[in-house]
Amino acid sequence: MSEIGVWEAVILGIVEGVTEFLPVSSTGHLKIAEGLMGIPVDSRSVIAFTAVIQVGAIAAVLVYFFSDIVRLVSAWFRGLLNREERGRDYQFAWWVIYATIPLVAVGFLLKSLITGPLSSLWVVAASLIIGSGLMWSAERAATLKRGEGDIGLRDALIVGSSQILALLFPGFSRSGATMSTGLFLGLDRVAATRLSFFLSIPGLTGAGIYELKDAIGGTIGLLPLIVGTVVSFVVAYASVAWLLRFVSKHSFHGFAVYRVVVGVALYGLLAFGVLQA
Repeated sequence: MSEIGVWEAVILGIVEGVTEFLPVSSTGHLKIAEGLMGIPVDSRSVIAFTAVIQVGAIAAVLVYFFSDIVRLVSAWFRGLLNREERGRDYQFAWWVIYATIPLVAVGFLLKSLITGPLSSLWVVAASLIIGSGLMWSAERAATLKRGEGDIGLRDALIVGSSQILALLFPGFSRSGATMSTGLFLGLDRVAATRLSFFLSIPGLTGAGIYELKDAIGGTIGLLPLIVGTVVSFVVAYASVAWLLRFVSKHSFHGFAVYRVVVGVALYGLLAFGVLQA
């Protein structure tokens, strides 16, 4: 019997789509949702399922930023063939690749730790609260004086490496870590958010493809996997559009407060035995 049915896949797809790019931790929310539905959060097939449906969210980013991505990829290939074509878009494409390398290295080296002890809901609760502190501090320190055109290799490497926090500590939030780091570096909120989107593409796509074999070959049926991915795509597209409009006029303080509320509530659910870590 499949550990995740079609309706569970719909719910998890919605959760993934809403939370993947908001700085609130999609992994944390998925684990909480799975726990409340009685789905074993430590199952290898379930872990693979959540990684695969992230590809739906990444597909939403690919569609939303299609013209930008085509421009960057085209510039990268032109630059490989012709030195005179190596402009800023060519450089930025390489920066995204360079910034992904530390994440991939840590993912492979510490895979057993990441999918083992660090996958506990106790870790998720703590990471939600600690990550909110980082976000609040970033807002206080932000100068917001640098736009997307001011991003350099150093910025991409530092922001890209911050994704490791979310990889090691589910609940920390990949987008929360990258956006907060961008603010610490002086980027404005829209620039930090857009950079976070572009840096998410290689890592999350690679993780989804890598986990696909375990999701299909495990106890999860193909239909729930397809449904979860499609729902994730549709909801994530709307979420991306909303977030870009939101950050152009508002701070991240509301997200920081929300994370603390969820983290404390999760501690309560674990302490009273409603959820198992």
